Order: sequence, then structure tokens, then C-alpha cells
Amino acid sequence: MYNTLEPDPMKIEIKKIGNSDGLLLPRELMQRLDLKRGQQLHIVELPGGGFQLLPYDPDFERTMEIADELMDKYRDTLATLAK
Repeated sequence: MYNTLEPDPMKIEIKKIGNSDGLLLPRELMQRLDLKRGQQLHIVELPGGGFQLLPYDPDFERTMEIADELMDKYRDTLATLAK
């Protein structure tokens, strides 16, 4: 049974596009997810054989979180070095 708070699952077919293969996303989905033509997506493989597409790089996101933590921890030292 699916969660009633989430949209219904959508079937998307892998199609041949020129010499490559690709996914065609319905306009409704593009609008709902605020995706733009040409935008890069990052794929994360999930346990069990699934995957997740993200509009941002999760590794970069985590790196920025660590940088923020370090800057908070060493705020006084960084301020002194910046002079």
C-alpha cells in the first residue's frame, strides 16, 4: 500500500534517443519537481537495487556541512588569520 500523502508512482520508459538511451520525464513531473531542461541530476544507488535522483550532489552537500561545522568551531582563529 502506498502512502496517501505522496503522489502516485509514475512509470517512465527508457527510450533510444539518437545513439544513446534516455528517460523522458512528463512535463507535469518536471514542473512539480521544479526541474529544468539541461539541469544535471545526481544518481545514488540504494540498497536492494533501487536508485534515487537528486538535483544536487550529496557528497558536496555533506562537505559543506563539515566546512560549516569547522568554521563555527574555529571562528576566532579564522577571524584572527583573516586580519
